[in-house]
Amino acid sequence: MTSVDLTPEERNAQLTIDRLKQLVGLVEYDEGTDPFPVTAMDAVVFVAGNATQSAHYFQHAFGMTLVGYTGPEAGNRDHKGYVLRSGSARFVVLGAVDPTSRHADHHRTHGDGVVDLALEVPDVDKCITHARAQGATILEEPHDLSDEHGTVRTAAIAAYGDTRHTLVDRSRYAGIYLPGYVERSATMTPPDRRLFQAVDHCVGNVERGRMDAWVGFYNKVMGFVNMAEFIGDDIATDYSALMSKVVANGNHRVKFPLNEPAVGKRKSQIDEYLEFYRGAGCQHIALATNDILSTVDEMRARGVEFLDTPDSYYDDPELRARIGEVRVPIDELQKRRILVDRSHYDGLFLPGFVAIEPLFNAKPAHHPQRYFQAVDHCVGNVESMHEWVAFYNRVMGFTNMKEFIGDDIATQYSALMSKVVTSGNHRVKFPLNEPAVGRRRSQIDEYLEFYGGPGVQHIALATGDIVGAVTAMRDRGVEFLDTPDS
Repeated sequence: MTSVDLTPEERNAQLTIDRLKQLVGLVEYDEGTDPFPVTAMDAVVFVAGNATQSAHYFQHAFGMTLVGYTGPEAGNRDHKGYVLRSGSARFVVLGAVDPTSRHADHHRTHGDGVVDLALEVPDVDKCITHARAQGATILEEPHDLSDEHGTVRTAAIAAYGDTRHTLVDRSRYAGIYLPGYVERSATMTPPDRRLFQAVDHCVGNVERGRMDAWVGFYNKVMGFVNMAEFIGDDIATDYSALMSKVVANGNHRVKFPLNEPAVGKRKSQIDEYLEFYRGAGCQHIALATNDILSTVDEMRARGVEFLDTPDSYYDDPELRARIGEVRVPIDELQKRRILVDRSHYDGLFLPGFVAIEPLFNAKPAHHPQRYFQAVDHCVGNVESMHEWVAFYNRVMGFTNMKEFIGDDIATQYSALMSKVVTSGNHRVKFPLNEPAVGRRRSQIDEYLEFYGGPGVQHIALATGDIVGAVTAMRDRGVEFLDTPDS
């Protein structure tokens, strides 16, 4: 494939070559002479403490579309994974289910963040052979993943910190993402128009003195070229300083700015990141948009908070002289606190991307209708129900309210026993469940195994209008367990 061809994801997103030249700076190059040809970004892969909630956030706040899922329901007992799309941009959000999962280890060390900047390549084996010869650390050797939709060829190499680059060739695969994932859609109402078209760049923060080493890594191992650099006064204030160099693959679809802290009067923002994240990592992802004004308006309406920019920024005569004319009035940019600078792609002067940090912070949008009035009860799954009923009776003076034993709460395939204890005024109710013998393993046994011991299985919220509540929640993308018509 030549560099001016559209990828399947770009064709599906109805993007054009000319639009991509404007959006992400696509250029022509000879892929055949590249020892490590990279076609495009395959996916930005996050690890989150709550993958379900994070995926919901990206759908609600960023207007992304849920297209795929893996997890216990799909036979994956290690982790959950959600695949989201917007244009050619693909986000995958992973969250551990098994406490021994490597994703749980990553999250314990770093918290929410990017674990993988996956790259689409035409020849995984060629890339790995070259990377090995140049001294790269190979995390996964080339191998095939197959299912009824075809075969994916993949491998992985180490990057800065605990970040990896998975190399993916999906030319023989027609599935939604990877084997082990199933198609999944949400009921959430999307924006009237797609907010984002593509990933513009992914920024890596590395330790002081390591930027040039990682620039050299991308030059030598992956054949990336140096695209821009910002040193000294280019990217410093009196109180925070950094140095940055940008590397890009041959067709410029993939761009990785690399930052390191510089000396300033106060701790650099890069030092802050390295301290909080506990090492080098991906600081932010920039997403290309056709219309940054309406995109920012839509995201604010959905509860997204943006960094504030002082009014003096827009009044600075040096800024005005540097950027010249812009496509929209400066006061419209100022109203939305949008930064502006000369584009290095096509001479236009309004940046067409929104940068996000892989930390999920947003205020929920205001909804006037309140559907839940109180907590009704909290259910605990335990190994010895009678022991804990006695605890609440003896220690907290709770009384026994109900019990469900035997056929009261059993099916042919799953059985449990449950007793409900309550406070004197019945505002606090704790059903306590333990597994019982059935033809198959009880759902309580499943919980105790996945959770690693006893815990709260669910919380029930009281509502005065369950039909209205369920309808509103479905509209916001909440999934409910299916109940057969029988």
